[in-house]
Amino acid sequence: MESREYLSSLLNVINLRLGWLFGKSVLICKRTHHRNAVSTIVSFKRHRQCQAGGVAGMCVDLVLFPLDTIKTRLQSPLGFNKSGGFRGIYAGVPSTAVGSFPNASAFFVTYETVKSLLHPGPSSYLSPLTHMVAASVGEVVACLIRVPSEVVKQRAQVAPSFTTYQMLASTLREEGVRGLYRGYKSTVLREIPFSFVQFPLWEFLKDLWSWKQGQAVESWQSAVCGAFAGGFAAAVTTPLDVAKTRIMLAKAGSSTASGNVLSALSDIWRTQGTPGLFVGIIPRVTAISLGGFIFLGAYDKGRSLLLPPTVKNGQ
Repeated sequence: MESREYLSSLLNVINLRLGWLFGKSVLICKRTHHRNAVSTIVSFKRHRQCQAGGVAGMCVDLVLFPLDTIKTRLQSPLGFNKSGGFRGIYAGVPSTAVGSFPNASAFFVTYETVKSLLHPGPSSYLSPLTHMVAASVGEVVACLIRVPSEVVKQRAQVAPSFTTYQMLASTLREEGVRGLYRGYKSTVLREIPFSFVQFPLWEFLKDLWSWKQGQAVESWQSAVCGAFAGGFAAAVTTPLDVAKTRIMLAKAGSSTASGNVLSALSDIWRTQGTPGLFVGIIPRVTAISLGGFIFLGAYDKGRSLLLPPTVKNGQ
């Protein structure tokens, strides 16, 4: 009798254990499936963000290229007329056409990834800091692609008699690959303050507009916010842009070519005073205001078209 009861108890324990193990297995399978589903959604989002950012970047860079050429020639140490004036206004555009898509894609994928990693939750006061950090990291990564394209583009812009290919070959022959990254530090030092101003301001203006009207902003409203944010950020960072241009265009071996931003700013201040630090501000602000309208508006529109609602919301 005792043996039968013992055996019965043992079978009950085994059944309970098997049930527990089966339940754990089902739970593990569910969790694994959920993780795989989340991973697929994240991968899908990154791919679509890459496309949206790349298309937006190409739209801006190609449409506004003439304004960028005028700004570069105004900031050139040779002066506007000697750098080409209004001639060959599309000199250097192939470099931009090649570099703009991967550059913009790299920025937005990094920007969105860092934002998701630094998700502030319900604490809205952390939101501006999140956007600042995300945008800054995005710029550091994007500049790895942007700077070589920018160096070739700007050198072609101030020497319109040379083709983009000839300028690339000349840079590689005289300075090697290192020459393509001249001005990397100055570009990053320009872009980080720019992003610190532009992206938090853009997000703030969108949130404010959304709160005022009681619903999410539409793409054109996001574009208007982008124009204001971009124009303001462009104005306050113009001296850094002038220094960056001088460094990229300086003759190899000169003190300016060393890439020291403070030294470049000091030279400009000494020779041209305050106006020299803000030369090209009008085409820069105009281009970036229009660029902010197209770029950020097209990016938001692109995301809304490319991402299904459930994926956009992270569901």
